[in-house]
Amino acid sequence: MQRSVVSDQRVVDEVERKKWKIILQTVVKDWRLYVLLIPMLAFLICFKYIPVFSILQGFKYDDFGKLQEGDWAGFYWLNQVLVGGRADVFWKAFRNTFVNSMYGLIFGFPLPIILALMFSEVKQRFYLSFLQVASYLPHFISTVVMTTIVRAWAEGPSALNTNGGIMYQMFVGLGWNNFDNGIEWSEAAGGAGSVLNHAKFFRPIYQITGVWEGAGYGSIVYFAAILAISPTSYEAARIDGATKMQQIRYVTFPGMAPTLTIMLITRIGHILNVGYEKILLLTGDMQYSYETSEVISTYVYKMTGQTNMGVTSENPIAMVGIIMDLFNSLIAMVLVLGANAISRRVSSTSLF
Repeated sequence: MQRSVVSDQRVVDEVERKKWKIILQTVVKDWRLYVLLIPMLAFLICFKYIPVFSILQGFKYDDFGKLQEGDWAGFYWLNQVLVGGRADVFWKAFRNTFVNSMYGLIFGFPLPIILALMFSEVKQRFYLSFLQVASYLPHFISTVVMTTIVRAWAEGPSALNTNGGIMYQMFVGLGWNNFDNGIEWSEAAGGAGSVLNHAKFFRPIYQITGVWEGAGYGSIVYFAAILAISPTSYEAARIDGATKMQQIRYVTFPGMAPTLTIMLITRIGHILNVGYEKILLLTGDMQYSYETSEVISTYVYKMTGQTNMGVTSENPIAMVGIIMDLFNSLIAMVLVLGANAISRRVSSTSLF
């Protein structure tokens, strides 16, 4: 027994001693693959790691020109954002960011799975290819084009379209053409009203367009996971008398479980990452929908875009924006770690 322990220890020591030699041999052998990693590493260093240095600005009083010389402010700007003079705006933007993301998770996550299940049941190859291509196409439409189409549908009567867009006409027909304050859509925004002016309608429109854009393209991963399941599992289930729904429940979903878990954890990591491009393109200069459309990214974008205003303790544009983004990133990190820990505890699948 003692001799076996000594022998095992010698093997471990030998492996440790030759570890770097083995790594070097592997790199030399597969050097082409490592060369392909250089652009990705350069991108990460330039756009992910180097900008981390600017986080220091959120803890100083002075502007970026004096980043290395400025006086430390400690948690002054964090206090301003969370409980100080900027708290009302921040928490409203944070609430809208979280609510929009949760709606996207609730409605946007299951639909690609459902689409993949439906595609897996289509046996005619030409029909399947047509359906898949038709569902993937919205993902490749430019955000500018998509938002322009939605804005045209939502606009009220104008010189070019006396009846208004399709969505506007439908809402008017349903009697939904009044704001809570009694202003008609046709009277808003200088006589060219829009459904998007109404705060209550922004979130449904934003989520529906998001699902329309991403559901088909997102189904590719789940469809591939379904195809990886062995056909013999379905044959065994049919022999046992399982119905189609029972096959999905007891064969398909367990076979997709690792993919579902990884995709869900990844989606949770982006739950507070709501981009400003689509929201700004949808709302434009409209003022009425800010109650539900203003998110952290749009607020930070508007603040940092005010280049004509100096950055001082009385006008903390850059510092407050950095703190808001930092707080947003920390919450996202906690959500990812929590979701990964729960997944690792309840199943054998996790990101790390």
